[in-house]
Amino acid sequence: MKERILVVDDDSSITGVLRRGLGYEGYIVDVASTGREGLETARVRPPHLVILDVMLPGMDGLEVCRRLRSVDQRLPILMLTAKDAVSDQVVGLETGADDYIVKPFVFEVLLARVRALLRRQQSEPDVEEALSYQDLGLDIASRVARRGEREIELTTTEYELLRLFMSNPQRVLTRDLIMEKVWGYDFEGNHNILEVYVRYLRNKLEERGEKRLIHTVRGAGYVLRDRE
Repeated sequence: MKERILVVDDDSSITGVLRRGLGYEGYIVDVASTGREGLETARVRPPHLVILDVMLPGMDGLEVCRRLRSVDQRLPILMLTAKDAVSDQVVGLETGADDYIVKPFVFEVLLARVRALLRRQQSEPDVEEALSYQDLGLDIASRVARRGEREIELTTTEYELLRLFMSNPQRVLTRDLIMEKVWGYDFEGNHNILEVYVRYLRNKLEERGEKRLIHTVRGAGYVLRDRE
């Protein structure tokens, strides 16, 4: 079955390029020029992945992202932005996007990101049914985490990141290794996306004052363990 991609952007030159390029690669491409149109299209024809511009007329891309994420925690969302400021990228990620790319972009780079996100989404089920460490559990089938009795919903990227940590407890994982395993491509040395997701994951895991389990190892990376 062909994957369906929804492109939400009010720039017809961008949507034209993506419709042709992604269509040539074998994807079914739906296009919307406003946030509300994008939400309606996603409701009627659920996509496998969304490419979403931040700067949209009326409802902006960040709000669209929030609403899409509230319906489907696992839907891959790739944000497009004409802004290259770190703060704008962080806001997009914290809203629930899985990745971002800055305009103007090279189509081949965007295609690589799309393929990586879809590959993660459609990967074969894991052999393990569940992973656990201390009071933290991760159900592989449902992709739901638990801290004690508290259930924690995860986005696709949060799940992949937590699964990597829980599959390697007490092992220091370098930033490059995490980027390779979770994002599946060379992110050109920009680890800001990783730092944002570690912080976002920590916030969910420690929402009720629970002890920190994901620690920063300065100059090296991150580690899942029960102490600093």
